[in-house]
Amino acid sequence: LGKQDYKKTRPMLRATRLKAEAKKTALGVKEVALVLAAILVFLLAFYAFFYLNISTEVDLDLDPDEN
Repeated sequence: LGKQDYKKTRPMLRATRLKAEAKKTALGVKEVALVLAAILVFLLAFYAFFYLNISTEVDLDLDPDEN
């Protein structure tokens, strides 16, 4: 609280302080979007790893049958 607040009454000062604390601790849209994007990227990487792993195993199984 700055020098401009010295003329405010106690309830006004308390409301200003509570508002500032709420703004500081609130989760923003950016943070939620970043967490969701990170989870999505992780799931896509996990899926791609197993997809490529299974597809190479299938290719290896087909090679001996062709010879």
